[in-house]
Amino acid sequence: MLDPKLIRETPDIVRAAIAKKHLQVDLNAVLAIDAAWRTQLQEVEALRAKQKAANAAMAALPKGSPEFVAKVAEMKAVSAQAKDRDALLKETEEKFRTAMLSIPNVPHASVPDGKTPEENVVFSLHGSHETPRPHARPHWEIPGFEKLFDFARGAKVTGAGFPFYVGDGARLVRALLQFFLDENVRAGYVEVAPPIFVNAASATATGQLPDKEGQMYETTPDHLYAVPTAEVPLTNFFRDEIVDEAALPIYRCAYTPCFRREAGSYGKDVRGLNRLHQFDKVELLKWVHPATSYDELDKLRDDAERLLRKLDLPYRVLLMCGGDLGFAQSKKYDLEVWSAGQKRWLEVSSCSNFEAFQARRAQIRFRAKESGKPELVHTINGSCLAVPRVLAALLENNLEPDGSVKIPTVLVPYFGKEYLSFQ
Repeated sequence: MLDPKLIRETPDIVRAAIAKKHLQVDLNAVLAIDAAWRTQLQEVEALRAKQKAANAAMAALPKGSPEFVAKVAEMKAVSAQAKDRDALLKETEEKFRTAMLSIPNVPHASVPDGKTPEENVVFSLHGSHETPRPHARPHWEIPGFEKLFDFARGAKVTGAGFPFYVGDGARLVRALLQFFLDENVRAGYVEVAPPIFVNAASATATGQLPDKEGQMYETTPDHLYAVPTAEVPLTNFFRDEIVDEAALPIYRCAYTPCFRREAGSYGKDVRGLNRLHQFDKVELLKWVHPATSYDELDKLRDDAERLLRKLDLPYRVLLMCGGDLGFAQSKKYDLEVWSAGQKRWLEVSSCSNFEAFQARRAQIRFRAKESGKPELVHTINGSCLAVPRVLAALLENNLEPDGSVKIPTVLVPYFGKEYLSFQ
């Protein structure tokens, strides 16, 4: 959520942010609600002052006198009017809060213009994705693939996008997750095992609600949401709290299964492991001082990149343009691995800075040493990493002539073997 002062005092900045993200938001309607709220607030405050004056006047009058009786009647009338106005003020406050939830975060000045993913900027390129791999093929076409990654039975049991991982397929997923967690803990992140269901307040605090309501799985009658990412429970760890400024930056990492409807993609985009409704991911999250916010974003991105380098996967870093940035982010990098069999890039991580956008919704603050006043932290997060597409790239890029897959050296101690066999 943006600072209300920002939209009141510099609405053109907010209009430019909305335009850069290519979103449709009626800012004039939000400003009108805000103006109505401020007018009603003044009316309520005036009535309360009138009540206070009437009480003081009554105290100076003899009880039972005609003047006292007249003041009692006046005070009752003012009290009833104040009560009605106060109820209207609260109703308008709620409308204003709902309207504020529709306004996106302001992009950082370094975010490039653009409307579509094709206009994202290649920030850096790593590894030799053009190296010929004559044996590579799309992972779902590898002979025996369905023995270890059973999509047919997953669809029978649950639905499309919910595969079974079987035998060494499950073992390789577990190896990747353990590798990701161990590497991140060594990098200074404290591991957390969070809940995988959150309430609406938590989803609203991070920006999933109301922006991505249709993508989330909701339970009834409890109205809890299955997490689309560990970002949601992790960010809310400090909701409504004031953390010690000396403790900043605070680093956390967490593994969770993630649940997303992921509607709107077709063809090769959803084949095999490319796009699932349930998948495993390790998430990084930071609560940082605003002064170090963008340095911490760069460090987090490098933490994610380091894992890809250790896995020896060719990858590139994209700086997202305004139209592909996302509702809540102020700046975002995507990390994409090269899929040798599909001959395309697959996103495996998004590293984002939200500045104070989430912290304002969640009321996560620190007490500044100099002023002694509470200030909002900045939140930063990133996938480190999402398993399915990393797994897809490993299967395709490391496919041997005999149909086996060579396991990266760093994963061998976790997997227990140098090769994955589908036979």
